[in-house]
Amino acid sequence: METVLIDGRWQPSREQVGSFRAENPATGEAIGPEFPVSGAADVELALTSAAAAAPALADTDPERIAAFLDTYASGIDAAAGDLCALANEETALGVKPRLRDVELPRTVNQLRLAAQAARSRTWTQPVIDTQAGLRSLFAPLGKPVAVFGPNNFPLAFNAVSGGDFAAAIAARNPVIAKAHPAHPQTCRELAKLAHAALNKVHLPTATVQMLYHMPAELGLKLASDRRMGAVAFTGSRAGGLALKAAADKAGVPLYAEMSSINPVFMLPGALAERGAEIAREFAASCLAGSGQFCTNPGVVIVPADETGDAFVQAAREAFEAAPAGTLLARSVLDHLQQSVSALRGAGAEVLCGGNPAGAPAFRFQPTLLVTDATRFAADAPALQQEAFGPVSLIVRADGDAAMESVAQSFEGNLTGTIYSARDGQDDMLARRIASALRPRVGRLLNDRMPTGVAVSAAMNHGGPYPATGHPGFTSVGLPASIRRFAALECYDHVREDRLPPELRDRNPDGRLQRCIDGVWTTADVAGASA
Repeated sequence: METVLIDGRWQPSREQVGSFRAENPATGEAIGPEFPVSGAADVELALTSAAAAAPALADTDPERIAAFLDTYASGIDAAAGDLCALANEETALGVKPRLRDVELPRTVNQLRLAAQAARSRTWTQPVIDTQAGLRSLFAPLGKPVAVFGPNNFPLAFNAVSGGDFAAAIAARNPVIAKAHPAHPQTCRELAKLAHAALNKVHLPTATVQMLYHMPAELGLKLASDRRMGAVAFTGSRAGGLALKAAADKAGVPLYAEMSSINPVFMLPGALAERGAEIAREFAASCLAGSGQFCTNPGVVIVPADETGDAFVQAAREAFEAAPAGTLLARSVLDHLQQSVSALRGAGAEVLCGGNPAGAPAFRFQPTLLVTDATRFAADAPALQQEAFGPVSLIVRADGDAAMESVAQSFEGNLTGTIYSARDGQDDMLARRIASALRPRVGRLLNDRMPTGVAVSAAMNHGGPYPATGHPGFTSVGLPASIRRFAALECYDHVREDRLPPELRDRNPDGRLQRCIDGVWTTADVAGASA
């Protein structure tokens, strides 16, 4: 039985309430060793240890935090071959290009960008009002952060290596990582590298802890413990809402990425101009990674005219010609079948696919469904539920007003996309659709599919409910993502020597941007002593 990382060391579970093994999605067979399902004693020890480490970590020099993140990134880079081989076996995601050329470099880059943010302290946003005697900044929570990792990014969103993890550590908070049971061996190896990096830079040993799996009720208990500073979750809407309800009762902030269908509007002029090209882009985007991206184009609004007919036919041919991709896990296949059945029950018709592709692999046929704008607007909640996989719903809209009506009926999403003509003939309609989409999406795109999330300071990987639990935060993009795991602290006429370094009269490194009396500057406070 594998050990868990709790209280600074790898040790047997103190209360094992079950066990599990990973499954190879390509064969359906159990693989690797047995991993423990942790009981209440493991969760309590992790909480106690993290809470004890939090004050020391909050007072740690940012340079040591940066050193940990950089050292960890280098360790992942050095172990790239083994990590990608394990992740491939547990998820069926391709080693090349997906894991080795895209996801692993992104993981390393995120950690290094988090190190830069920790070192520069830009995320603290110091504000100094010399007239009022007030000074404020974002600071560590002084409490642990729990990170619940998803199944679709075994490296870049992993609970012990992904963006949430990097942001929480950069803000100098201990992390209790809840691994995803679909890829426990990958999580174990990442946690070993993180633990080695901790020891090398001499951070508190409980800075990083990891539990492989736990009963659902213990996950709720962890999220609702008042010793927690915050919780980050990426996964299903049902799971995210259950955790949010538990966390809300205890006043624990929870940042959840839960569900998104990412509407794509195909305007008439665009399809007349380059409909076949756009159809190929759509099929490639929807079927990439077997459709298992949170930014997968899950609903496409298409004119009910000849250009729309041609687009639908081209998309259908591309879907029918594509092989059935392997899904990440048995549970993904089960949920996808339920989602397609629910869409059909709400009145959507299957154009192609619609069924599992046969055992032993966890595969599902590339699937297109269709409905019209009137039905969609009348039963929008039922027809805009997420089908996580190679599935998309086409909505046929008869005229501009019908397109606008559909746009106005969407729930919150991570992204919204508009394809318009290059000669300007769609511009007026595009503006109206954009106006309807803007308060409903975190990221608005023009003339490109939403799949893919750049790691950029300008990126918003968030959005209104139910895409996430709060529209004001992002899980990708540093330093903005760090502020989810920070507290805004204010100091009122506090003596200079009792202030955090970022708020003292002298700029701590001469480079930190601080807002002094309404002006962002790297200067010292006027009159600062040498």
